[in-house]
Amino acid sequence: MTIYKACDIRGVYGEELDEPTAEAIGGAIAARLAGRDLVLGADLRPSSSPLKWALVRGLIAGGAGVVDIGVVPTPVLYDAKDRLATYGAVMVTASHNPPRYNGFKVMFGDRPVTPDDISWIAEHAGPHRRQGGTYRTAEALAPYADAMAGDLALERRPVVVDAGTGAMWWLAPMVLRRVGLDVQPLHCLPDGTFRARHPNPAVAQHLGDLSAACAQTGAWGAAYDGDGDRVIFVDELGRVLPADRVFALLLAYALAGRPGAGVVYDLKSSLVVPEAVERASGIPLEERSGHAFIKARMQDEGAVLGGEISGHYFFGDLGRDDALYATLMLAQLLEERCVTLAEAMAGVPSYPITPDLRLPCGSETAQEIVADLDAAFAGRPRRHLDGVKVLFGEGWALARRSVTEPVITLRFEARTEAVLAEIKAEVLAASSELRRLASEAGW
Repeated sequence: MTIYKACDIRGVYGEELDEPTAEAIGGAIAARLAGRDLVLGADLRPSSSPLKWALVRGLIAGGAGVVDIGVVPTPVLYDAKDRLATYGAVMVTASHNPPRYNGFKVMFGDRPVTPDDISWIAEHAGPHRRQGGTYRTAEALAPYADAMAGDLALERRPVVVDAGTGAMWWLAPMVLRRVGLDVQPLHCLPDGTFRARHPNPAVAQHLGDLSAACAQTGAWGAAYDGDGDRVIFVDELGRVLPADRVFALLLAYALAGRPGAGVVYDLKSSLVVPEAVERASGIPLEERSGHAFIKARMQDEGAVLGGEISGHYFFGDLGRDDALYATLMLAQLLEERCVTLAEAMAGVPSYPITPDLRLPCGSETAQEIVADLDAAFAGRPRRHLDGVKVLFGEGWALARRSVTEPVITLRFEARTEAVLAEIKAEVLAASSELRRLASEAGW
Protein backbone atom coordinates (compact mmCIF):
# COMPACT_ATOMS: atom_id res chain seq x y z
CA MET A 1 0.00 0.00 0.00
CA THR A 2 1.16 3.56 -0.66
CA ILE A 3 2.41 5.81 2.15
CA TYR A 4 0.22 8.60 0.75
CA LYS A 5 -3.13 8.22 2.54
CA ALA A 6 -6.32 10.27 2.26
CA CYS A 7 -5.42 12.68 5.08
CA ASP A 8 -1.73 12.13 5.87
CA ILE A 9 1.49 10.33 4.92
CA ARG A 10 2.29 7.16 6.85
CA GLY A 11 4.23 3.92 6.52
CA VAL A 12 6.63 1.45 8.13
CA TYR A 13 9.92 3.17 8.91
CA GLY A 14 12.88 1.69 7.07
CA GLU A 15 10.66 -0.21 4.64
CA GLU A 16 8.08 2.19 3.22
CA LEU A 17 9.35 5.47 4.66
CA ASP A 18 12.99 6.48 5.10
CA GLU A 19 15.20 9.59 5.26
CA PRO A 20 15.60 10.09 1.48
CA THR A 21 11.83 9.85 1.08
CA ALA A 22 11.33 12.32 3.93
CA GLU A 23 13.75 14.77 2.33
CA ALA A 24 11.94 14.47 -1.00
CA ILE A 25 8.61 15.07 0.75
CA GLY A 26 10.14 18.13 2.42
CA GLY A 27 11.04 19.46 -1.01
CA ALA A 28 7.46 19.05 -2.22
CA ILE A 29 6.01 20.74 0.87
CA ALA A 30 8.47 23.62 0.45
CA ALA A 31 7.41 24.03 -3.16
CA ARG A 32 3.79 24.21 -2.06
CA LEU A 33 4.69 26.79 0.61
CA ALA A 34 6.44 28.98 -1.99
CA GLY A 35 8.75 30.63 0.52
CA ARG A 36 6.28 30.86 3.39
CA ASP A 37 6.84 29.62 6.94
CA LEU A 38 5.69 26.44 8.58
CA VAL A 39 5.80 25.18 12.16
CA LEU A 40 7.35 21.75 12.70
CA GLY A 41 6.90 19.29 15.57
CA ALA A 42 7.61 15.63 16.25
CA ASP A 43 6.48 12.85 18.57
CA LEU A 44 8.66 10.55 20.69
CA ARG A 45 9.18 7.67 18.25
CA PRO A 46 12.88 6.83 17.77
CA SER A 47 12.44 7.29 14.02
CA SER A 48 10.89 10.75 14.39
CA SER A 49 14.20 12.56 14.91
CA PRO A 50 16.00 11.24 11.80
CA LEU A 51 12.90 11.69 9.68
CA LYS A 52 12.44 15.24 10.99
CA TRP A 53 15.97 16.30 10.13
CA ALA A 54 15.70 14.76 6.67
CA LEU A 55 12.44 16.64 6.18
CA VAL A 56 14.13 19.86 7.35
CA ARG A 57 16.86 19.44 4.73
CA GLY A 58 14.26 19.22 1.99
CA LEU A 59 12.25 22.11 3.39
CA ILE A 60 15.21 24.49 3.69
CA ALA A 61 16.60 23.56 0.28
CA GLY A 62 13.17 24.34 -1.12
CA GLY A 63 13.11 27.80 0.46
CA ALA A 64 10.72 27.20 3.35
CA GLY A 65 10.95 29.04 6.65
CA VAL A 66 11.02 26.31 9.29
CA VAL A 67 9.97 27.07 12.89
CA ASP A 68 10.92 24.01 14.94
CA ILE A 69 8.99 23.59 18.23
CA GLY A 70 10.62 20.27 19.14
CA VAL A 71 8.97 17.21 20.65
CA VAL A 72 5.33 18.09 21.33
CA PRO A 73 1.83 16.61 21.19
CA THR A 74 -0.05 17.35 17.97
CA PRO A 75 -2.52 19.81 19.62
CA VAL A 76 0.49 21.95 20.61
CA LEU A 77 1.52 22.08 16.96
CA TYR A 78 -1.92 23.36 15.93
CA ASP A 79 -1.86 25.94 18.72
CA ALA A 80 1.62 27.10 17.70
CA LYS A 81 0.57 27.42 14.06
CA ASP A 82 -2.18 29.83 15.08
CA ARG A 83 -0.07 31.72 17.59
CA LEU A 84 2.97 32.07 15.33
CA ALA A 85 0.78 32.76 12.28
CA THR A 86 2.61 30.36 9.98
CA TYR A 87 1.05 29.25 6.71
CA GLY A 88 1.94 25.60 7.08
CA ALA A 89 2.45 22.91 9.71
CA VAL A 90 3.99 19.45 9.75
CA MET A 91 3.90 16.94 12.58
CA VAL A 92 6.25 13.97 12.37
CA THR A 93 4.13 11.17 13.83
CA ALA A 94 2.27 7.97 13.12
CA SER A 95 -0.32 8.92 15.73
CA HIS A 96 -1.89 5.76 17.20
CA ASN A 97 -0.06 3.27 14.97
CA PRO A 98 2.49 0.79 16.38
CA PRO A 99 6.05 2.08 16.88
CA ARG A 100 7.44 0.65 13.64
CA TYR A 101 5.29 3.18 11.74
CA ASN A 102 5.91 6.88 11.22
CA GLY A 103 4.72 9.64 8.95
CA PHE A 104 3.68 13.26 8.52
CA LYS A 105 0.54 15.20 9.32
CA VAL A 106 0.51 18.22 7.02
CA MET A 107 -1.48 21.45 6.96
CA PHE A 108 -1.57 24.32 4.46
CA GLY A 109 -3.37 27.54 5.34
CA ASP A 110 -6.44 27.37 7.54
CA ARG A 111 -7.98 24.32 5.88
CA PRO A 112 -7.24 20.71 6.74
CA VAL A 113 -5.23 18.79 4.21
CA THR A 114 -7.23 17.15 1.41
CA PRO A 115 -6.61 13.98 -0.63
CA ASP A 116 -5.70 16.29 -3.51
CA ASP A 117 -3.06 17.98 -1.34
CA ILE A 118 -1.54 14.61 -0.45
CA SER A 119 -1.59 13.56 -4.12
CA TRP A 120 0.18 16.81 -5.05
CA ILE A 121 2.93 16.11 -2.52
CA ALA A 122 3.31 12.57 -3.87
CA GLU A 123 3.60 13.83 -7.45
CA HIS A 124 6.11 16.57 -6.61
CA ALA A 125 8.26 14.74 -4.04
CA GLY A 126 11.91 15.39 -4.84
CA PRO A 127 14.56 18.10 -4.61
CA HIS A 128 13.32 21.65 -5.06
CA ARG A 129 15.89 24.45 -5.03
CA ARG A 130 14.85 27.92 -3.94
CA GLN A 131 16.72 30.70 -2.15
CA GLY A 132 15.70 31.92 1.26
CA GLY A 133 15.19 28.78 3.31
CA THR A 134 15.55 29.43 7.05
CA TYR A 135 15.47 27.53 10.32
CA ARG A 136 14.73 28.70 13.86
CA THR A 137 13.30 27.29 17.06
CA ALA A 138 10.39 28.52 19.17
CA GLU A 139 8.85 27.65 22.54
CA ALA A 140 5.38 26.16 22.23
CA LEU A 141 4.65 24.02 25.29
CA ALA A 142 4.44 26.82 27.87
CA PRO A 143 2.11 29.08 25.85
CA TYR A 144 -0.14 26.11 25.13
CA ALA A 145 -0.24 25.09 28.80
CA ASP A 146 -1.10 28.66 29.80
CA ALA A 147 -3.93 28.77 27.27
CA MET A 148 -5.34 25.41 28.37
CA ALA A 149 -5.24 26.11 32.10
CA GLY A 150 -6.32 29.75 31.89
CA ASP A 151 -7.95 30.74 35.16
CA LEU A 152 -9.78 27.42 35.56
CA ALA A 153 -9.87 26.20 39.17
CA LEU A 154 -11.44 22.82 39.90
CA GLU A 155 -12.04 20.78 43.04
CA ARG A 156 -9.32 18.32 43.98
CA ARG A 157 -10.96 15.28 42.42
CA PRO A 158 -8.84 12.24 41.53
CA VAL A 159 -8.09 11.40 37.89
CA VAL A 160 -5.74 8.78 36.47
CA VAL A 161 -3.80 10.09 33.47
CA ASP A 162 -2.54 7.36 31.13
CA ALA A 163 -0.21 8.99 28.60
CA GLY A 164 0.76 5.63 27.16
CA THR A 165 4.40 6.85 27.38
CA GLY A 166 3.55 9.11 24.44
CA ALA A 167 3.70 12.82 23.72
CA MET A 168 1.31 13.79 26.54
CA TRP A 169 3.58 12.16 29.14
CA TRP A 170 4.41 15.42 30.93
CA LEU A 171 1.99 17.99 29.58
CA ALA A 172 -1.36 16.42 30.48
CA PRO A 173 -0.49 15.65 34.13
CA MET A 174 1.02 19.12 34.57
CA VAL A 175 -1.98 21.03 33.18
CA LEU A 176 -4.54 18.92 35.03
CA ARG A 177 -2.66 19.40 38.31
CA ARG A 178 -2.44 23.11 37.58
CA VAL A 179 -6.23 23.45 37.42
CA GLY A 180 -6.59 21.62 40.73
CA LEU A 181 -7.15 17.94 39.95
CA ASP A 182 -5.49 15.18 41.95
CA VAL A 183 -3.53 13.50 39.15
CA GLN A 184 -2.41 9.90 39.45
CA PRO A 185 0.04 9.29 36.58
CA LEU A 186 0.11 6.00 34.69
CA HIS A 187 2.55 5.24 31.88
CA CYS A 188 3.73 8.84 32.09
CA LEU A 189 7.43 8.28 31.44
CA PRO A 190 8.48 9.07 27.85
CA ASP A 191 9.07 6.04 25.65
CA GLY A 192 8.43 6.22 21.92
CA THR A 193 8.68 2.45 21.60
CA PHE A 194 5.43 2.17 23.61
CA ARG A 195 6.49 -0.85 25.65
CA ALA A 196 3.97 -0.07 28.41
CA ARG A 197 0.93 -0.23 26.17
CA HIS A 198 -0.20 0.09 22.56
CA PRO A 199 -0.42 3.75 21.45
CA ASN A 200 -4.04 3.33 20.32
CA PRO A 201 -6.34 3.81 23.35
CA ALA A 202 -9.51 3.34 21.28
CA VAL A 203 -9.11 -0.43 21.68
CA ALA A 204 -10.46 -1.29 25.13
CA GLN A 205 -8.07 -4.24 25.50
CA HIS A 206 -5.16 -1.78 25.47
CA LEU A 207 -6.40 -0.06 28.61
CA GLY A 208 -6.32 -2.90 31.13
CA ASP A 209 -3.88 -1.08 33.42
CA LEU A 210 -5.97 2.09 33.40
CA SER A 211 -9.20 0.20 34.02
CA ALA A 212 -7.65 -1.57 36.99
CA ALA A 213 -6.23 1.68 38.41
CA CYS A 214 -9.60 3.45 38.15
CA ALA A 215 -11.49 0.56 39.73
CA GLN A 216 -8.99 0.35 42.59
CA THR A 217 -8.82 4.07 43.36
CA GLY A 218 -12.31 5.27 42.48
CA ALA A 219 -10.88 7.84 40.09
CA TRP A 220 -11.95 8.39 36.51
CA GLY A 221 -9.27 8.15 33.83
CA ALA A 222 -8.06 9.66 30.58
CA ALA A 223 -5.91 7.73 28.09
CA TYR A 224 -4.09 9.49 25.24
CA ASP A 225 -2.71 8.15 22.00
CA GLY A 226 0.89 8.34 20.79
CA ASP A 227 0.82 11.95 19.62
CA GLY A 228 -1.73 13.16 22.17
CA ASP A 229 -4.58 14.24 19.92
CA ARG A 230 -7.01 11.46 20.86
CA VAL A 231 -8.38 10.60 24.29
CA ILE A 232 -10.47 7.73 25.62
CA PHE A 233 -12.11 7.98 29.03
CA VAL A 234 -12.59 5.33 31.72
CA ASP A 235 -15.08 5.71 34.57
CA GLU A 236 -14.36 5.09 38.25
CA LEU A 237 -15.75 1.56 37.93
CA GLY A 238 -13.01 0.73 35.45
CA ARG A 239 -15.26 0.70 32.39
CA VAL A 240 -13.76 1.92 29.10
CA LEU A 241 -16.28 4.35 27.63
CA PRO A 242 -17.00 4.49 23.89
CA ALA A 243 -15.97 7.89 22.56
CA ASP A 244 -19.28 8.48 20.79
CA ARG A 245 -21.24 8.09 24.04
CA VAL A 246 -18.84 10.47 25.84
CA PHE A 247 -19.27 12.87 22.93
CA ALA A 248 -23.04 12.72 23.42
CA LEU A 249 -22.50 13.70 27.07
CA LEU A 250 -20.14 16.57 26.23
CA LEU A 251 -22.20 17.99 23.40
CA ALA A 252 -25.32 18.21 25.55
CA TYR A 253 -23.24 20.22 28.04
CA ALA A 254 -21.58 22.42 25.40
CA LEU A 255 -24.80 23.17 23.47
CA ALA A 256 -26.68 24.53 26.48
CA GLY A 257 -28.04 27.92 25.43
CA ARG A 258 -26.89 27.48 21.81
CA PRO A 259 -29.99 26.36 19.86
CA GLY A 260 -29.40 25.73 16.18
CA ALA A 261 -25.69 25.01 16.63
CA GLY A 262 -24.22 22.45 14.26
CA VAL A 263 -22.46 19.31 15.50
CA VAL A 264 -20.43 17.12 13.14
CA TYR A 265 -20.03 13.42 13.90
CA ASP A 266 -18.54 10.55 11.92
CA LEU A 267 -20.80 8.10 10.16
CA LYS A 268 -19.66 5.18 12.37
CA SER A 269 -20.97 6.87 15.53
CA SER A 270 -23.90 5.50 17.50
CA LEU A 271 -27.43 6.79 17.09
CA VAL A 272 -27.03 8.29 20.56
CA VAL A 273 -25.03 11.16 19.03
CA PRO A 274 -27.59 12.63 16.59
CA GLU A 275 -30.32 11.97 19.14
CA ALA A 276 -28.38 13.95 21.77
CA VAL A 277 -27.81 16.79 19.32
CA GLU A 278 -31.52 17.01 18.52
CA ARG A 279 -32.48 16.91 22.20
CA ALA A 280 -30.14 19.86 22.74
CA SER A 281 -31.83 21.75 19.86
CA GLY A 282 -28.71 21.44 17.70
CA ILE A 283 -28.28 20.34 14.10
CA PRO A 284 -26.65 16.90 13.62
CA LEU A 285 -24.27 16.76 10.65
CA GLU A 286 -23.00 13.32 9.65
CA GLU A 287 -19.62 13.13 7.90
CA ARG A 288 -17.07 10.65 6.62
CA SER A 289 -14.63 9.35 9.23
CA GLY A 290 -11.26 11.07 9.27
CA HIS A 291 -9.71 14.09 10.97
CA ALA A 292 -9.54 16.21 7.81
CA PHE A 293 -13.11 15.43 6.75
CA ILE A 294 -14.61 16.26 10.15
CA LYS A 295 -12.64 19.49 10.48
CA ALA A 296 -13.45 20.64 6.94
CA ARG A 297 -17.16 19.98 7.47
CA MET A 298 -17.06 21.96 10.72
CA GLN A 299 -15.52 24.91 8.91
CA ASP A 300 -17.98 24.68 6.04
CA GLU A 301 -21.00 24.53 8.34
CA GLY A 302 -19.74 26.83 11.10
CA ALA A 303 -20.29 23.95 13.52
CA VAL A 304 -19.42 24.33 17.18
CA LEU A 305 -18.40 20.72 17.92
CA GLY A 306 -17.18 17.62 16.17
CA GLY A 307 -16.42 14.09 17.29
CA GLU A 308 -15.15 10.74 16.06
CA ILE A 309 -15.38 7.29 17.61
CA SER A 310 -11.57 7.21 17.48
CA GLY A 311 -11.44 9.70 20.36
CA HIS A 312 -10.97 12.92 18.40
CA TYR A 313 -12.94 15.87 19.83
CA PHE A 314 -13.16 19.06 17.77
CA PHE A 315 -14.07 22.52 19.08
CA GLY A 316 -15.25 25.39 16.93
CA ASP A 317 -14.01 27.91 19.49
CA LEU A 318 -10.48 26.53 19.08
CA GLY A 319 -10.73 25.83 15.37
CA ARG A 320 -9.22 22.35 15.89
CA ASP A 321 -9.40 19.09 17.79
CA ASP A 322 -7.78 18.91 21.21
CA ALA A 323 -7.74 15.91 23.55
CA LEU A 324 -6.57 17.85 26.60
CA TYR A 325 -9.25 20.50 26.08
CA ALA A 326 -11.83 17.69 25.95
CA THR A 327 -10.46 16.32 29.23
CA LEU A 328 -10.78 19.72 30.90
CA MET A 329 -14.34 20.12 29.59
CA LEU A 330 -15.30 16.73 31.01
CA ALA A 331 -13.76 17.63 34.38
CA GLN A 332 -15.75 20.87 34.42
CA LEU A 333 -18.97 19.04 33.57
CA LEU A 334 -18.52 16.56 36.40
CA GLU A 335 -17.81 19.31 38.92
CA GLU A 336 -20.71 21.52 37.87
CA ARG A 337 -23.14 18.62 38.00
CA CYS A 338 -21.64 17.20 41.21
CA VAL A 339 -21.59 13.70 39.75
CA THR A 340 -19.10 10.95 39.07
CA LEU A 341 -18.34 9.98 35.49
CA ALA A 342 -20.31 6.75 35.89
CA GLU A 343 -23.31 8.72 37.17
CA ALA A 344 -23.06 11.20 34.29
CA MET A 345 -22.86 8.40 31.72
CA ALA A 346 -25.90 6.67 33.20
CA GLY A 347 -28.01 9.31 31.49
CA VAL A 348 -26.59 8.53 28.03
CA PRO A 349 -28.38 5.72 26.17
CA SER A 350 -26.48 2.67 24.98
CA TYR A 351 -27.60 0.66 21.97
CA PRO A 352 -26.22 -2.65 20.67
CA ILE A 353 -23.48 -1.76 18.17
CA THR A 354 -20.70 -3.79 16.64
CA PRO A 355 -17.10 -2.72 16.30
CA ASP A 356 -15.64 -2.52 12.81
CA LEU A 357 -15.97 -6.02 11.37
CA ARG A 358 -13.15 -6.54 8.90
CA LEU A 359 -13.21 -9.20 6.18
CA PRO A 360 -10.08 -9.72 4.06
CA CYS A 361 -10.72 -9.24 0.35
CA GLY A 362 -9.30 -7.40 -2.64
CA SER A 363 -10.23 -3.85 -3.48
CA GLU A 364 -12.34 -4.81 -6.50
CA THR A 365 -14.26 -7.42 -4.51
CA ALA A 366 -14.93 -4.89 -1.76
CA GLN A 367 -16.26 -2.41 -4.28
CA GLU A 368 -18.50 -5.09 -5.80
CA ILE A 369 -19.95 -5.92 -2.39
CA VAL A 370 -20.65 -2.26 -1.67
CA ALA A 371 -22.38 -1.96 -5.07
CA ASP A 372 -24.41 -5.12 -4.42
CA LEU A 373 -25.65 -3.77 -1.09
CA ASP A 374 -26.41 -0.36 -2.57
CA ALA A 375 -28.56 -1.95 -5.26
CA ALA A 376 -30.22 -4.48 -2.94
CA PHE A 377 -31.40 -1.76 -0.58
CA ALA A 378 -32.35 0.81 -3.20
CA GLY A 379 -35.77 1.08 -1.60
CA ARG A 380 -34.32 2.17 1.74
CA PRO A 381 -32.68 5.45 2.72
CA ARG A 382 -28.93 5.23 2.06
CA ARG A 383 -25.94 7.48 2.51
CA HIS A 384 -22.78 7.42 0.44
CA LEU A 385 -20.25 9.46 2.41
CA ASP A 386 -17.93 6.43 2.47
CA GLY A 387 -19.14 3.17 0.99
CA VAL A 388 -22.84 2.70 1.64
CA LYS A 389 -24.77 3.17 4.87
CA VAL A 390 -28.25 1.64 4.81
CA LEU A 391 -30.81 3.05 7.23
CA PHE A 392 -33.34 0.67 8.74
CA GLY A 393 -36.26 1.68 10.94
CA GLU A 394 -34.47 0.91 14.20
CA GLY A 395 -30.83 0.76 13.14
CA TRP A 396 -28.31 0.88 10.31
CA ALA A 397 -25.61 -1.05 8.47
CA LEU A 398 -22.39 0.34 6.98
CA ALA A 399 -20.13 -1.30 4.39
CA ARG A 400 -16.97 0.40 3.18
CA ARG A 401 -13.75 -0.48 1.41
CA SER A 402 -10.59 0.20 3.38
CA VAL A 403 -8.14 2.58 1.72
CA THR A 404 -5.20 1.38 3.85
CA GLU A 405 -5.44 -2.41 3.59
CA PRO A 406 -7.20 -5.11 1.52
CA VAL A 407 -10.36 -5.55 3.59
CA ILE A 408 -14.02 -4.61 3.55
CA THR A 409 -15.27 -3.13 6.82
CA LEU A 410 -18.81 -3.54 8.13
CA ARG A 411 -20.52 -2.04 11.14
CA PHE A 412 -24.05 -2.48 12.49
CA GLU A 413 -26.23 -0.83 15.15
CA ALA A 414 -29.83 -1.25 16.31
CA ARG A 415 -31.90 -0.29 19.30
CA THR A 416 -32.26 -3.92 20.40
CA GLU A 417 -30.20 -7.08 20.03
CA ALA A 418 -33.04 -8.79 18.16
CA VAL A 419 -33.22 -6.03 15.55
CA LEU A 420 -29.44 -6.01 15.27
CA ALA A 421 -29.46 -9.71 14.39
CA GLU A 422 -32.20 -9.12 11.82
CA ILE A 423 -30.22 -6.32 10.14
CA LYS A 424 -27.06 -8.44 9.98
CA ALA A 425 -28.98 -11.34 8.44
CA GLU A 426 -30.67 -9.10 5.89
CA VAL A 427 -27.36 -7.55 4.82
CA LEU A 428 -25.63 -10.93 4.46
CA ALA A 429 -28.57 -12.21 2.42
CA ALA A 430 -28.16 -9.33 -0.03
CA SER A 431 -24.69 -10.34 -1.27
CA SER A 432 -23.50 -13.85 -2.08
CA GLU A 433 -19.86 -12.70 -2.04
CA LEU A 434 -20.29 -11.15 1.38
CA ARG A 435 -21.86 -14.39 2.66
CA ARG A 436 -18.86 -16.33 1.34
CA LEU A 437 -16.36 -14.03 3.05
CA ALA A 438 -18.35 -14.09 6.29
CA SER A 439 -18.47 -17.88 6.21
CA GLU A 440 -14.71 -18.11 5.66
CA ALA A 441 -14.21 -15.77 8.61
CA GLY A 442 -16.35 -17.99 10.84
CA TRP A 443 -19.30 -15.66 11.29
